Amino acid sequence: MLIVISPAKRLDWTERAVETTAPAFEADALRLAKTARNLPLRDLKALMDLSNDLARLNRDRFRDFAETPTDTRPAAFAFAGDTYQGLEAASLDPDELDWAQDHLRILSGLYGLLRPRDAIQPYRLEMGSRLRTRRGKSLYDYWRDTLAKALRAEAEALGTDTLINCASQEYFGAVPLKALNLRVVTPHFMEDKGGTPKVVSFYAKRARGAMARFIVQNRLTDPEALRDFDAGGYEWRPDLSEPDRPVFVRDAG
Repeated sequence: MLIVISPAKRLDWTERAVETTAPAFEADALRLAKTARNLPLRDLKALMDLSNDLARLNRDRFRDFAETPTDTRPAAFAFAGDTYQGLEAASLDPDELDWAQDHLRILSGLYGLLRPRDAIQPYRLEMGSRLRTRRGKSLYDYWRDTLAKALRAEAEALGTDTLINCASQEYFGAVPLKALNLRVVTPHFMEDKGGTPKVVSFYAKRARGAMARFIVQNRLTDPEALRDFDAGGYEWRPDLSEPDRPVFVRDAG
């Protein structure tokens, strides 16, 4: 199976003793960084709804974005949001990281598609950003069918017809299903408080990362095996689930 997750706004720039690889769409990242670099500060601030300090930080990041970078980190270690607290890439052993390199992909507004060891420069650019490029008015327009076709090719190389979607809708929305042409299984995670299960974004993001880790550590090839996921106290709920929408619920007290 192939797994996709979202990136994170927050970064962890701790140095890592991990051999890095080159992103497949590095040329596109350079092109998009140049486009963002040319925006006035007020426009960059509005583009991603940033504070003044964050707008200046990201202006400087785009300004320093280099064709031959000297300051990079492996993608799965560089992102530090809720999903990555669940993934815990730093505690994967070398064999697990090798398997993840082949089966786990990170969707990115700037880089398109990343493997865990792909070297990235510091950036922030959400997939939902309405950044105008020669391809259209948004990053969805920019990437079009590119990501879907790349994922389909990688799935074919792995000999699988199934993609496990552990990404947010903002990011997976950049993958047109018609061009993807794969079975998509999207796990959902809910908190049960008082007998009424509901999605809590913070916990769901972390659980999606934990699910990706579960798949990696167990080298899963059958989506039915996702039902055994129990990290953090979650249990598969067949009564709430559908074939390609397994639901996991835990007691929130």
